[in-house]
Amino acid sequence: MKQYSAEFLGTFWLVLGGCGSAVLAAGFPGFGIGFLGVALAFGLTVLTMAYAIGHISGCHLNPAVSIGLWAGGRFPANKLLAYIIAQCLGGIIAGGVLYLIVSGKADFTAIGGFAANGYGEHSPGGYSLTSAMLTEIVMTMMFLFIILFVTHKNAPNGFAGLAIGLSLTLIHLISIPVTNTSVNPARSLGVAIYVGDWALNQLWLFWVAPIIGALLGALAYRFINSED
Repeated sequence: MKQYSAEFLGTFWLVLGGCGSAVLAAGFPGFGIGFLGVALAFGLTVLTMAYAIGHISGCHLNPAVSIGLWAGGRFPANKLLAYIIAQCLGGIIAGGVLYLIVSGKADFTAIGGFAANGYGEHSPGGYSLTSAMLTEIVMTMMFLFIILFVTHKNAPNGFAGLAIGLSLTLIHLISIPVTNTSVNPARSLGVAIYVGDWALNQLWLFWVAPIIGALLGALAYRFINSED
């Protein structure tokens, strides 16, 4: 239960910190942090939690990461479902907390996009379903490839959290204009259920594409790493 609780709280922090920065601070008049700030916020959530709970649960915070680690031979199958449930619950609760914060604004009338992931007319840059699918697959593939190698027993000690956090920042810098960046089904679910409508209709892509990408990343890791 300590591992599952750590994954719950870690994913809660990722969604609250990352999506919260996008919803509350990205476009704040005169002081908005923009895409760069949001990308950095997502990276910082993972970096901080990597050092906080990495020794407890491995700090997955992401169903695609858990699946990719399992496919890479680095995570047991008997914990996979419980990790995914804990991550999804953490994301949903974080989305609820963020909703309560946002709805407390004096002129609040509608939730808007709420940092939800989307394609077509709901893509920040108007990118198609195909572009969104390809982006999410490739970004998640590279994310898992990096995670698997920087956490390898032969990798330099103590730097994995930094490398993973910075890689997630880079991923956001590339893909926020395309999909608002998911690479994490729990992050997508955590805000989509409060938007409803189009966000739930498009949610399937932000489960399917990251999982495909994670499996491809694990495959690349197994191919290159001859020791496992």
